[in-house]
Amino acid sequence: MPISERRGAAARTTVVWEVLRPVLDRGPGDVLDLGGGTGVSAVRVAELGHRVTVVDPSPDALASLARRAREVGVEVAGHQGDVGTLSDVPGPDGADVVLCHGVLEVVDDPAAALATIREVLRPGGHLSLLVAQRHAAVVARALAGHFRQALQLLDGEAPAGRSGRRFSQEELDDLLADAGFEVASRHGVRVFADLVPGSLLDLEPGSTAALVDLEHAVAARSEFLPLATQLHVLAR
Repeated sequence: MPISERRGAAARTTVVWEVLRPVLDRGPGDVLDLGGGTGVSAVRVAELGHRVTVVDPSPDALASLARRAREVGVEVAGHQGDVGTLSDVPGPDGADVVLCHGVLEVVDDPAAALATIREVLRPGGHLSLLVAQRHAAVVARALAGHFRQALQLLDGEAPAGRSGRRFSQEELDDLLADAGFEVASRHGVRVFADLVPGSLLDLEPGSTAALVDLEHAVAARSEFLPLATQLHVLAR
């Protein structure tokens, strides 16, 4: 894995997991991981004693999920599908926690997807939502010299690319409110990780750990949210 991906993964795991852990530590429950792919998050949640179901459109990803779960010694149910097929997912009636990480960017209708998730969440349940943030993409395009692309992204005029659509904090808050969710917390993910040259982390011992500490320190500070590559929202 390239250095930039490793440091991004470390920063994302640190911030998101710390927010989720108090919710997951309340006791065993039913967790639905939408777009959970190969089960990196799902297996970790299952190790805490939760009953986990992954819904993903890729049969290859679900096969990798099954292998990962076997290697760790936990059970994770895999179901081929997407947000639109949640009513067909076998298992318990509803979920205590829904993980929706990197999914809202690629669905046809984000508002409808959130409404569907709201229907499967039990009373008092939590949604962990991780999405790509538009303002950080503007900065990234500008720093790369793609000024016209940055200008298009600035007001959301650019067409969705391979990575899908991007959201501002305000847009995300509006979508969640319209779907009947209350935001419990919001954090910026990868505020600096995607801006720091990988060569710097190679040359300076301890830089990666220090970068992760910095990401953790600024994650909940509102002034840094526009710089975050991703936004993580915990809602109920």
